[in-house]
Amino acid sequence: MCILGRDKLLELIEKYKCIHPFDPNLLDGDGYILTVKEDVTLQYLEHKNLISNEIVFTPSNIVAHLTAKSKYGRMGLSFLNAAKVHSGFVGRLALEVVNLSNDRQPITIKRGDPFMHIEFITRVGAPSPYTGEYQFQYMTDEEINLYIPILKNVFENYDELAKIWFRNRPLTFK
Repeated sequence: MCILGRDKLLELIEKYKCIHPFDPNLLDGDGYILTVKEDVTLQYLEHKNLISNEIVFTPSNIVAHLTAKSKYGRMGLSFLNAAKVHSGFVGRLALEVVNLSNDRQPITIKRGDPFMHIEFITRVGAPSPYTGEYQFQYMTDEEINLYIPILKNVFENYDELAKIWFRNRPLTFK
């Protein structure tokens, strides 16, 4: 297993829309910086989910690892969720945070602010795509339909997976 370099990451983004929308200015070394979808202010000790503006897709041979931008840690923002994106996941990421600032002041994160580093890592072994309830989270129907041809191309057992992924969604996505 290894972290994908910039050239391989760009290939993944072009071929599979691993980050959408994609802004080349947010490439950071061997990773990418996800931004925030909406303005959020956290009061002292308040917990909220911040949603990434970008949709993230990890093909079957890839997992992703998240790390917070240190700027927010220095402000006192603590990140609560696990820092892994499963192979086969597609959706916006919910980033769980709490304000633990020493000065007990509110912390505001603005829409579009660079917030979280994501690195893509190769995985070995048979595919075991994500089938949990958060597949396609915070995506519109139009965005989901954008990924259907990609998913059909990546997963040989797409029809079987679609039954799981779309069990609570209209048939228009199959």
